[in-house]
Amino acid sequence: MSEGTSTPCRFCHLDPSWFVMDNNLALAIYDNFPVTPGHALIIPKRHMVSLFEATREEQAALLDLTAAMRLLLLQERSPDGFNVGINDGAAAGQTVMHLHIHLIPRYAGDSSDPRGGVRWIMPEKARYWKKG
Repeated sequence: MSEGTSTPCRFCHLDPSWFVMDNNLALAIYDNFPVTPGHALIIPKRHMVSLFEATREEQAALLDLTAAMRLLLLQERSPDGFNVGINDGAAAGQTVMHLHIHLIPRYAGDSSDPRGGVRWIMPEKARYWKKG
């Protein structure tokens, strides 16, 4: 269950057939609503809302799996770059209250101007290179 609610956590009961890969403490799946082809989620097996609740061992397992998933995507999809991100808390855009890392492959030409990357969550601060 999600903390503070009776709603079952969708990431706590994933069908193992969805797992692209996993380790002892984390798993990787493809996002059901991908930003780009190959958009993956790396999810701890233990329920937690925030990265800051994870033990050092869990953090290492998440990063190890993120790196392994990156290698798989490089082989299978040949992206030109990646965005890696965590929405930590509702104010940061978290909608599934179970920690997950977004690994988003980026492809040359998938955006007219990718400079600033994740800074576009605050459009008025995104073009930092044009200031002053």
